[in-house]
Amino acid sequence: MNKCRCLIADDHPVVRRGVRELLEEEQLCSEVCEAKSGEEALDAVRRQPWDLMILDIALPDKHGLDVLKEAKLLQPRLPVLMLSLYPEKEFAMRAIKAGASGYLTKQSAPSELLAAVTRVLEGGRYITAILAEQMASALETGGTEVLHARLSDRELQVLRLLGQGKSVSVIAEELCLSVKTISTYRARILEKLSCKSTGELIRYAVEAKLID
Repeated sequence: MNKCRCLIADDHPVVRRGVRELLEEEQLCSEVCEAKSGEEALDAVRRQPWDLMILDIALPDKHGLDVLKEAKLLQPRLPVLMLSLYPEKEFAMRAIKAGASGYLTKQSAPSELLAAVTRVLEGGRYITAILAEQMASALETGGTEVLHARLSDRELQVLRLLGQGKSVSVIAEELCLSVKTISTYRARILEKLSCKSTGELIRYAVEAKLID
């Protein structure tokens, strides 16, 4: 068995168990520990070194990309593989720029997760075909920045949810934040995207293909 110490940070017990069992069955890791929140994950990173971190983006207390950035400050050489419900087009480029070694969606086949873990443990990066297309497109356009690139990770998450037609109160409940906080994010998004209403934000999200 590979002498790999892996930390899985995800708020869904079923996901954590599934990933753990997969890694143990394939003997990719000798020790697998779990964290159900961003702070739990960071506490684990502060306490001891890890060979691999598998990190969800949608954690209940902190955005996964914020956890990624903090974890990389604590352990710069720590390989972090992002595993998310969000498709690559939304957060993958941001994750790679923030130091992630790879980005997979939770719809990926178990074989792809194993391939990604193996690649990352070997010191490489795991880039899916969709992410590769994004990177190539960015090069072709000379890195021309779209408006929503100005948004913070949390603002982009809120924009995506607004684009799905969800109300401020529903988003607040879903992200475990106050209605006032979500309203503040909405106001910032309106300003950064030069929009005047939620309707315009929804139209922008649709046209930018930020929603499924």
